[in-house]
Amino acid sequence: MLMLLTVFTFTVAAQGSSEAAPVAAASNPIVLKLSEVHAEGYPTSLADHEFARLVEEKTNGRIKIEVYTGGTLYGEETGSIEALQAGDLAFCRVSASPVASYVPAINAIQLPYLYKNSKHEWAVLDGAIGQKMLADIQASGSGLIGLCYYDSGCRSFYLTKEVHQVSDMKGLKIRMQNNKMMVRMVELLGATGVTGIGPNDVYSAITQGTVDGAENNWPTYQNMGDYEAAKNYILDGHTRVPEILLGSVAALKKISAADMDIIKQCAKDTEEFEKKAWAEKEASSEKIVREKGTNVIELTPAALAEFQSKMAPLYTEYGKGYEDIIKQIQDIGKNY
Repeated sequence: MLMLLTVFTFTVAAQGSSEAAPVAAASNPIVLKLSEVHAEGYPTSLADHEFARLVEEKTNGRIKIEVYTGGTLYGEETGSIEALQAGDLAFCRVSASPVASYVPAINAIQLPYLYKNSKHEWAVLDGAIGQKMLADIQASGSGLIGLCYYDSGCRSFYLTKEVHQVSDMKGLKIRMQNNKMMVRMVELLGATGVTGIGPNDVYSAITQGTVDGAENNWPTYQNMGDYEAAKNYILDGHTRVPEILLGSVAALKKISAADMDIIKQCAKDTEEFEKKAWAEKEASSEKIVREKGTNVIELTPAALAEFQSKMAPLYTEYGKGYEDIIKQIQDIGKNY
């Protein structure tokens, strides 16, 4: 379907001026685009729309955000990040994993088997550690702005073969996010990490034999139909990787300081909205997948301990310089 978009012309501040461009009148709103790889109805997509609604409401119509879901603008999250940096896109919702390329400390909050549960994770993200990392995204000079975190649950492997212990992982090709640490994680388990496959292409990559499976949470496994291609879901719960709503420094230069404050607050206000939507979706997705006869494999305590023990080199490699943060996270976990 062809989509007609109205092109708006904006007044740009005089060169060399520190003043932001004038705020558009409600009759001639600033229109910004937000890219989302997940489909309509997915928790993050719902939150994207809520963010757009709040921004339009709180700016009295001065700013409107067009939400493009299902990867219609950018099918892979790294592509949308590059578009943000170029100023071709104003917002995108991505996993924290690719953002770690610009703020390496983010790897410390997504190390495998780091969190005890969801409450532990959110105590970290909403606390000083997580909020500093959001601020560090903009301070990194990457051209990105960290607006807020969204929930994405716990990630586990799903494969075309059964896995009950680490040795069963040997030789498998597993689609991974574009993150070196995550690729290293599966290497330590004896498998090969394959990157460059967007979320919408995982199903075909599995059915065509390009990969033997992937790893993700219950909703993505169900929503993308991947459970039909890789029928073994191994509940190892290796990582809890949050989602991040990002903004573009270049694309948002025309926004006044007052409206940027509104945008940032609106993003924060969608966190609880998304977390509630996530909890509901996670429960329904697990129910659907189990009812479809998927082979859900719960590792024995001994097998899970073996998976965890294999991560020691990764903690050394990617935790170097962040030992204090890791210890703080582990200490926070004592309360959960």
